[in-house]
Amino acid sequence: MPSTAILIDGAFFLARYRKVWGDRDANDARTVAKTVFGMALEHLKALDRPREALYRIFFYDCPPLEKSLVKPISGESMDFARTNAAGFRRDLHDQLRRQRKMALRLGRLADRGEWKLKQHAYQQLRDESLYWEELGDEHFEPDMRQTQVDMKIGIDIAALAYKKQVDQIVLVAGDADFIPAAKLARYEGIDFILDPMWQGIAPDLHEHIDGLQSVCPRPF
Repeated sequence: MPSTAILIDGAFFLARYRKVWGDRDANDARTVAKTVFGMALEHLKALDRPREALYRIFFYDCPPLEKSLVKPISGESMDFARTNAAGFRRDLHDQLRRQRKMALRLGRLADRGEWKLKQHAYQQLRDESLYWEELGDEHFEPDMRQTQVDMKIGIDIAALAYKKQVDQIVLVAGDADFIPAAKLARYEGIDFILDPMWQGIAPDLHEHIDGLQSVCPRPF
Protein backbone atom coordinates (compact mmCIF):
# COMPACT_ATOMS: atom_id res chain seq x y z
CA MET A 1 0.00 0.00 0.00
CA PRO A 2 1.24 3.54 -0.72
CA SER A 3 2.87 5.06 2.35
CA THR A 4 3.57 8.65 3.42
CA ALA A 5 6.09 9.93 5.96
CA ILE A 6 5.63 13.36 7.52
CA LEU A 7 8.85 15.08 8.65
CA ILE A 8 8.53 18.24 10.77
CA ASP A 9 11.23 20.74 11.67
CA GLY A 10 10.12 21.42 15.24
CA ALA A 11 11.75 24.83 15.69
CA PHE A 12 10.16 26.05 12.46
CA PHE A 13 6.76 24.59 13.34
CA LEU A 14 6.72 26.21 16.78
CA ALA A 15 7.82 29.57 15.36
CA ARG A 16 4.90 29.50 12.91
CA TYR A 17 2.39 28.09 15.40
CA ARG A 18 1.40 31.40 17.00
CA LYS A 19 0.83 33.02 13.60
CA VAL A 20 -1.13 30.13 12.15
CA TRP A 21 -3.19 29.05 15.17
CA GLY A 22 -3.60 32.30 17.04
CA ASP A 23 -6.79 31.01 18.66
CA ARG A 24 -5.01 28.11 20.35
CA ASP A 25 -2.93 28.13 23.52
CA ALA A 26 0.67 28.03 22.27
CA ASN A 27 1.88 27.27 25.81
CA ASP A 28 -0.21 24.12 26.25
CA ALA A 29 2.00 21.18 25.27
CA ARG A 30 -0.89 18.75 24.87
CA THR A 31 -2.71 21.08 22.47
CA VAL A 32 0.42 21.65 20.40
CA ALA A 33 1.17 17.91 20.22
CA LYS A 34 -2.38 17.17 19.06
CA THR A 35 -2.04 19.91 16.44
CA VAL A 36 1.09 18.22 15.09
CA PHE A 37 -0.78 14.94 14.66
CA GLY A 38 -3.83 16.67 13.23
CA MET A 39 -1.75 18.49 10.62
CA ALA A 40 -0.25 15.18 9.50
CA LEU A 41 -3.75 13.74 8.98
CA GLU A 42 -4.75 16.86 7.03
CA HIS A 43 -1.86 16.20 4.67
CA LEU A 44 -3.08 12.68 4.03
CA LYS A 45 -6.56 14.01 3.33
CA ALA A 46 -5.23 16.65 0.93
CA LEU A 47 -3.20 13.98 -0.87
CA ASP A 48 -6.29 11.76 -1.11
CA ARG A 49 -4.71 9.02 0.97
CA PRO A 50 -6.34 6.99 3.75
CA ARG A 51 -5.23 7.32 7.36
CA GLU A 52 -3.63 3.89 7.09
CA ALA A 53 -1.17 5.33 4.56
CA LEU A 54 0.62 7.24 7.33
CA TYR A 55 3.98 5.54 7.82
CA ARG A 56 5.20 7.73 10.66
CA ILE A 57 5.48 11.35 11.83
CA PHE A 58 9.04 12.47 12.55
CA PHE A 59 9.38 15.54 14.78
CA TYR A 60 12.83 17.09 15.04
CA ASP A 61 13.75 19.36 17.93
CA CYS A 62 16.34 19.96 20.67
CA PRO A 63 16.11 19.67 24.45
CA PRO A 64 15.72 23.03 26.21
CA LEU A 65 18.58 24.99 27.71
CA GLU A 66 19.00 23.77 31.28
CA LYS A 67 21.86 25.71 32.82
CA SER A 68 22.36 28.87 34.83
CA LEU A 69 23.75 32.05 33.27
CA VAL A 70 24.58 35.44 34.76
CA LYS A 71 22.43 38.17 33.24
CA PRO A 72 24.49 40.67 31.19
CA ILE A 73 23.22 43.92 32.77
CA SER A 74 22.00 43.19 36.30
CA GLY A 75 24.49 40.42 37.02
CA GLU A 76 21.73 38.25 38.49
CA SER A 77 21.84 34.48 38.02
CA MET A 78 19.13 32.87 35.89
CA ASP A 79 18.38 29.14 35.95
CA PHE A 80 16.95 28.34 32.51
CA ALA A 81 15.85 24.87 33.61
CA ARG A 82 13.17 26.56 35.74
CA THR A 83 11.81 28.84 33.00
CA ASN A 84 8.37 28.38 31.45
CA ALA A 85 10.01 27.88 28.04
CA ALA A 86 12.08 24.94 29.27
CA GLY A 87 9.09 23.42 31.05
CA PHE A 88 6.97 23.70 27.92
CA ARG A 89 9.63 22.03 25.76
CA ARG A 90 9.97 19.11 28.18
CA ASP A 91 6.19 18.70 28.37
CA LEU A 92 5.86 18.91 24.58
CA HIS A 93 8.45 16.20 24.02
CA ASP A 94 6.68 14.01 26.56
CA GLN A 95 3.31 14.56 24.86
CA LEU A 96 4.78 13.83 21.43
CA ARG A 97 6.22 10.54 22.65
CA ARG A 98 2.69 9.53 23.66
CA GLN A 99 1.26 10.20 20.21
CA ARG A 100 0.63 7.25 17.92
CA LYS A 101 2.90 6.95 14.86
CA MET A 102 5.22 9.62 16.27
CA ALA A 103 9.02 9.47 16.27
CA LEU A 104 10.76 12.21 18.26
CA ARG A 105 14.24 13.00 16.96
CA LEU A 106 16.31 15.18 19.30
CA GLY A 107 19.46 17.01 18.32
CA ARG A 108 21.74 19.02 20.59
CA LEU A 109 21.52 22.61 21.78
CA ALA A 110 24.96 24.20 21.51
CA ASP A 111 25.43 27.28 23.65
CA ARG A 112 28.50 29.43 24.22
CA GLY A 113 27.53 30.47 27.72
CA GLU A 114 27.18 34.03 26.46
CA TRP A 115 24.42 36.51 25.62
CA LYS A 116 23.53 38.29 22.41
CA LEU A 117 21.26 41.19 21.54
CA LYS A 118 17.79 40.23 20.39
CA GLN A 119 16.98 41.13 16.79
CA HIS A 120 14.36 43.72 17.73
CA ALA A 121 16.90 45.43 20.01
CA TYR A 122 19.29 45.77 17.07
CA GLN A 123 16.50 47.38 15.06
CA GLN A 124 15.63 49.78 17.88
CA LEU A 125 19.26 50.80 18.21
CA ARG A 126 19.48 51.41 14.47
CA ASP A 127 16.40 53.62 14.33
CA GLU A 128 17.40 55.32 17.60
CA SER A 129 14.23 54.39 19.46
CA LEU A 130 16.58 52.75 21.97
CA TYR A 131 20.00 53.92 23.16
CA TRP A 132 22.93 51.87 24.44
CA GLU A 133 22.63 53.23 27.97
CA GLU A 134 18.98 52.08 28.07
CA LEU A 135 19.75 48.42 27.41
CA GLY A 136 18.44 45.98 30.02
CA ASP A 137 18.50 42.26 30.58
CA GLU A 138 15.28 41.95 28.59
CA HIS A 139 17.08 43.05 25.41
CA PHE A 140 19.39 40.01 25.46
CA GLU A 141 19.01 36.26 24.87
CA PRO A 142 21.39 33.29 25.25
CA ASP A 143 23.70 32.74 22.29
CA MET A 144 22.79 29.23 21.23
CA ARG A 145 21.95 27.21 18.15
CA GLN A 146 20.58 23.81 17.25
CA THR A 147 22.98 21.15 16.00
CA GLN A 148 22.44 17.71 14.44
CA VAL A 149 18.81 18.44 13.56
CA ASP A 150 19.37 19.08 9.84
CA MET A 151 21.66 16.04 9.68
CA LYS A 152 19.01 13.82 11.29
CA ILE A 153 16.41 15.06 8.80
CA GLY A 154 18.74 14.33 5.89
CA ILE A 155 19.64 10.86 7.20
CA ASP A 156 15.98 9.93 7.70
CA ILE A 157 15.06 11.11 4.20
CA ALA A 158 17.91 9.05 2.74
CA ALA A 159 16.98 5.96 4.78
CA LEU A 160 13.30 6.19 3.84
CA ALA A 161 14.23 6.53 0.17
CA TYR A 162 16.90 3.83 -0.05
CA LYS A 163 14.90 1.27 1.95
CA LYS A 164 11.74 2.00 -0.06
CA GLN A 165 9.80 2.33 3.18
CA VAL A 166 7.58 5.05 1.70
CA ASP A 167 6.73 6.38 -1.72
CA GLN A 168 5.96 9.90 -0.50
CA ILE A 169 7.56 12.35 1.92
CA VAL A 170 6.05 15.58 3.26
CA LEU A 171 8.60 17.92 4.83
CA VAL A 172 7.39 20.78 7.04
CA ALA A 173 10.25 23.28 6.95
CA GLY A 174 11.08 26.81 5.93
CA ASP A 175 14.66 26.88 4.64
CA ALA A 176 16.69 25.39 1.81
CA ASP A 177 18.90 23.08 3.88
CA PHE A 178 16.82 20.12 2.75
CA ILE A 179 17.66 20.45 -0.97
CA PRO A 180 20.43 17.78 -1.16
CA ALA A 181 18.22 15.25 0.65
CA ALA A 182 15.22 16.16 -1.50
CA LYS A 183 17.27 15.61 -4.67
CA LEU A 184 18.32 12.17 -3.43
CA ALA A 185 14.75 11.20 -2.54
CA ARG A 186 13.40 12.31 -5.90
CA TYR A 187 16.18 10.42 -7.68
CA GLU A 188 14.99 7.32 -5.83
CA GLY A 189 11.44 7.89 -7.07
CA ILE A 190 9.98 9.47 -3.93
CA ASP A 191 7.21 12.04 -4.32
CA PHE A 192 8.64 14.93 -2.29
CA ILE A 193 6.27 17.63 -0.99
CA LEU A 194 7.22 20.76 0.96
CA ASP A 195 4.93 22.40 3.50
CA PRO A 196 6.25 25.86 4.49
CA MET A 197 3.08 26.59 6.51
CA TRP A 198 2.24 29.45 4.13
CA GLN A 199 5.63 31.08 4.51
CA GLY A 200 7.09 32.25 1.21
CA ILE A 201 9.91 30.27 -0.38
CA ALA A 202 12.56 31.20 -2.90
CA PRO A 203 11.34 30.69 -6.50
CA ASP A 204 14.21 28.34 -7.37
CA LEU A 205 13.17 25.88 -4.64
CA HIS A 206 10.27 24.71 -6.78
CA GLU A 207 12.63 22.78 -9.04
CA HIS A 208 13.78 20.63 -6.13
CA ILE A 209 10.34 19.48 -4.94
CA ASP A 210 7.37 17.70 -6.49
CA GLY A 211 4.76 19.86 -4.84
CA LEU A 212 4.06 22.71 -2.45
CA GLN A 213 1.24 22.15 0.02
CA SER A 214 0.23 23.90 3.24
CA VAL A 215 -2.76 22.45 5.07
CA CYS A 216 -2.82 24.70 8.16
CA PRO A 217 -4.98 27.86 8.31
CA ARG A 218 -3.50 30.68 6.28
CA PRO A 219 -2.47 33.57 8.57
CA PHE A 220 -3.70 37.03 7.61
